[in-house]
Amino acid sequence: MTDTTLAPVKAPAPAPRIQTAAGRTAKRKAALEWVAVHSLALAVGLFFLLPFVFVFLTAVMSDDQALTRDLWPKTWEWGNFGTVWETPGFLTWWKNTLLYAGLGTLLAICSSLPVAYALAKFRFRGRNVMMMAVIAAMMLPPQVVIVPMYLFWAKQLDLAGTLWPLIIPMGFGNAFTIFLLRQFLLTIPREYTEAAKIDGCGEFRTLIRVVVPMCKPAISAAALFHFFYSWNDYFGPQIYASENPAAWTLSYGLESFKGAHQTDWNLTMAATVLVMAPVIFLFFFAQKAFVEGVTLTGVKG
Repeated sequence: MTDTTLAPVKAPAPAPRIQTAAGRTAKRKAALEWVAVHSLALAVGLFFLLPFVFVFLTAVMSDDQALTRDLWPKTWEWGNFGTVWETPGFLTWWKNTLLYAGLGTLLAICSSLPVAYALAKFRFRGRNVMMMAVIAAMMLPPQVVIVPMYLFWAKQLDLAGTLWPLIIPMGFGNAFTIFLLRQFLLTIPREYTEAAKIDGCGEFRTLIRVVVPMCKPAISAAALFHFFYSWNDYFGPQIYASENPAAWTLSYGLESFKGAHQTDWNLTMAATVLVMAPVIFLFFFAQKAFVEGVTLTGVKG
């Protein structure tokens, strides 16, 4: 008998990939572009980072080594931060700055959000005029009105030597915060607020229950902007609180500390680090909400 068993047929081997010269050139070009872009980003990052590194390294140097050719500490003097912290008045400056920045930010957000909501969602006569007034107030330098404002707070209300002339006005709204929140509220569809009103919510309840949860990124961004401004403010405390050391903030007290330690650059840098650290850490942990709020806050309207 004839054996009719068929041998298994082998599948044809895949054809080898032929990498053309054009493909190799494209890959090489893409790799070079990646290296160029990331090298530029690294260079820019180092450009902004090096001053902070210099300040920190100087802060942990000994008094003899600070501002010499030695850029790396021979001995790490961590006690410099303790010396600065125990300086008379430094803790008071911290408390005053937290009061000014924290309470001022809270008042600015709480007072500006209803105004921004009204300018974004209400239709009434004079709305555009009010918006132009907000923009004009935002562009007006504080130095222009400092004389009448000082006379009012210091002479009429006798609040000179305190931070209240800087905190109380935040309860009446902040022009930049109103503008920033209003731009974000314009991006919220009107159907959400109308649906809430159909369900029986009034304007205030709609603002609290519907609008506020939707605009948390914008509120976070506006709060961070105002907190950073208040934390670093030097002009306001110099005008209103300079005559009372018990009311100084960190920005103004740091200038006094620098004058008292003109030759102790390591202590001056340590004080600078302690002033900058809270803002840096706050931005580091809140940068996602900050960037999201700034990105979503468009220029609609």
